[in-house]
Amino acid sequence: MKSRIKIGLLGKIALAIVSGIAFGYVSPMWSTRIFATFNSVFSQFLGFMIPMIIVGFVTPAIADVGRRAGKLLVATALLAYFATFLAGMISYFTGVLTFPSLIGGEQSLATVESGADISPYFTVDIPPLMSVMTSLVLAFMLGLGIAFLKGNSLRHGFEEFRTIVAKSIDVAILPLLPVYIFGIFLNMTVVGQVGIILTTFIKIIAVIFLLHVFILVLQYCIAACFSHGNPFKMLRGMMPAYFTALGTQSSAATIPVTLRQTIKLGVNEDIAGFVVPLCATIHMSGSTLKIVACALALLIMHGEPYSLGMFVHFIAMLGITIIAAPGIPGGAIMASLGLLSTILGFNEQMLALMIALYIAMDSFGTACNVTGDGALAVIINHFFGKDIPDHSTESTSRTSRN
Repeated sequence: MKSRIKIGLLGKIALAIVSGIAFGYVSPMWSTRIFATFNSVFSQFLGFMIPMIIVGFVTPAIADVGRRAGKLLVATALLAYFATFLAGMISYFTGVLTFPSLIGGEQSLATVESGADISPYFTVDIPPLMSVMTSLVLAFMLGLGIAFLKGNSLRHGFEEFRTIVAKSIDVAILPLLPVYIFGIFLNMTVVGQVGIILTTFIKIIAVIFLLHVFILVLQYCIAACFSHGNPFKMLRGMMPAYFTALGTQSSAATIPVTLRQTIKLGVNEDIAGFVVPLCATIHMSGSTLKIVACALALLIMHGEPYSLGMFVHFIAMLGITIIAAPGIPGGAIMASLGLLSTILGFNEQMLALMIALYIAMDSFGTACNVTGDGALAVIINHFFGKDIPDHSTESTSRTSRN
């Protein structure tokens, strides 16, 4: 029996980009308009799904977190949110200082803006059931309400709804996403934008990779202030979790490795057992810095206005919305699409470029997220570890006595 070569989502996206560019140089206009028609319908469906994603994933996540009330939960959630928000702000200021010179300036912007989109043969309007902000407020209201209810009917109902939304993403969105990206790059090649876009991609990816390294070093330097350890030795100890996340592209799948390495940093076993799984859901520093950097770069490249206030609003909302990410493949960018369109004013093409850029670096963002979980656990352990017996130490001492 011949073994089939399985291509992951990243490989399919890369293949779609390359083939979209290649076909763009030889494709007749009628075939280009066919893909423009598909993209028009698909983008409408994607817009319809965004509120469903928020309600379907954020509601059960808030309900699950709210169930575990207590000082430890509040402290961990606030610390994870602060770390995520800080990463986003660092990414924004880094982009403001570096991207205008890296991206190219007025000539590049004029070239990008001068390209006219290929018109589709027809369009289908699929309006969403509610706006992004309405869905977010509704998700929070329902999630907090479910958390404080004794019954499980609503909880089970929204867990089933989450399953329906996840299945819709797996069956209808992710398989067609490479075709959507193919159509976007086909269109950009035909109208002469693709060279500038690809050059910008490479520069953005390089800056974001350096930002990941800086964020991790900063997080462990701060953690070392509480544990009085060597931050670089601590960071080196978390490398198994980092490389596991690179391979799995999943915070949840990396939890066992992250947990083991965090305990080796000297964190109480019970503290680590609480903080690491929770932070796998709510701590998204790596994902946030990627989204912020890519969004800022695309705004600059398209000559769109941006401001500190706009991005503070965006990052603050992103830190909350992104808790839906672990339940969705490529989840952070899917959960943020609504905020990108409503707060930053992204159009269809910019959203597609965001998806392509994000997925190209998906594993690095996940690795940054899970590796940073160890630093947060060290900080939490400083404040709460003394009140909880360390069972790992006790079991070790009993073994040595025997």
